Amino acid sequence: MNYQFDFHFLQGNLGALWDGLKVTLELALVANIFGLVLGFILCLMAMSPRAILRWPTKLFIEFFRCTPVLLQIVWFYYCVPIMFNLFIDPIYMGYLALGLNLAAFNAEAYRAGVQAVPHEHHDAGIALGLNRFQQTVYVVLPQAIRNALPVLMTNGISILQQSALVAIVAISDLMYVGRNIATESYRPLETYSLIALIYFALSLPISQLVAWVERRQDAATER
Repeated sequence: MNYQFDFHFLQGNLGALWDGLKVTLELALVANIFGLVLGFILCLMAMSPRAILRWPTKLFIEFFRCTPVLLQIVWFYYCVPIMFNLFIDPIYMGYLALGLNLAAFNAEAYRAGVQAVPHEHHDAGIALGLNRFQQTVYVVLPQAIRNALPVLMTNGISILQQSALVAIVAISDLMYVGRNIATESYRPLETYSLIALIYFALSLPISQLVAWVERRQDAATER
């Protein structure tokens, strides 16, 4: 291969890449907060004894888990304005699409965490006179989060990486900015290689933290 790599031209584009990175981090942060909160609510609704809550929630979860994230982003960007005559900043559409997708996956992680809570702990909450809401907040929620933490963190990494898909609807994230730089400079190898390294640098510490949490939990289980 006679191609000559030249990364020097990227120095003049570091400001634009930094701006794109901030949008990417913002998308990931908002989606994770949204997904963590809504995911637990969806989990409780999906486990409700009331069918009117349980079945629509399960359908919602399976829809977002069984359709591509790219399709969900495109649908929110193009279809919501048409169907509801609602025109808002595309970045909010990105928040919504990524947040709802993450909430569906987190709901399943929470469900597994809730089911791992021993029945004796529920009985202890009843014996202490806690009502159903208090049992959920003080007994179930802390243990469910601890049990589901590795999966929740892994889902958070995934949504950080999948946030690059918003570039297709012209949201100026890291991927969108990088694509523009690659097109204008005719240097896609250098540009996309740098972007890949940035995503890797963001994801690796979190993945190592997930591994550490899993080891801690395994060690606590063996005691």
